[in-house]
Amino acid sequence: MGNYQYYLFDLDGTLTDSGEGIMNSIRHALHKFGITEYEETTLRKFIGPPLAECFQKYFDLSPEEARKGIDYYREYYTDGGMFENEVYHGVKELLEGLNAKGKTLIVATSKPELFAEQILEHFDLAKYFACIAGASMDETRVHKDDVIAYALQKYKGIDHKKAVMIGDRSHDIMGGKANGMDTIGVLYGFGNREELEEAGADIIVETPEEILRY
Repeated sequence: MGNYQYYLFDLDGTLTDSGEGIMNSIRHALHKFGITEYEETTLRKFIGPPLAECFQKYFDLSPEEARKGIDYYREYYTDGGMFENEVYHGVKELLEGLNAKGKTLIVATSKPELFAEQILEHFDLAKYFACIAGASMDETRVHKDDVIAYALQKYKGIDHKKAVMIGDRSHDIMGGKANGMDTIGVLYGFGNREELEEAGADIIVETPEEILRY
């Protein structure tokens, strides 16, 4: 682990606890399909990965149905679901601390970029970041390795050896590795230690405060 200059952060499960709004949006979409029987633990699996992938994997929807599911999801989400959300304790202090050290902070999220910008502005977090990079609304850029590659392209001149990806799910870790950078897994989000270890996280922390130690 090095002395990093560039810190790339996932959003859901890393900066904010977005579970309520995302799961309510999924419930809304499933209701539109007439699906009423499911485990609550299944809904939590939607937090982080691409939505279309989850609709197909957990509810056996076709690719066309999954795209319709995303439209239904966004009905609730854009009507206020995105703000059924809260910033994790210690996150603002972490971001302030990194800014004070002259570090460059970037958001790299599989959430559509437009929504990410609105959420970060709403919670007064946007001011800490030099760049906000997210998925495209048409789902052509949604997988984490593609989003991270896009972030690196959007914010020019990043030395990968001085960059670290921080996230709570395996795809955050694997996406960082695919783009040649070290990774930090966080346990206060929606993943777990086994998932992060299997993905190859270089460091695993339990709180935002621990990130400053590295």
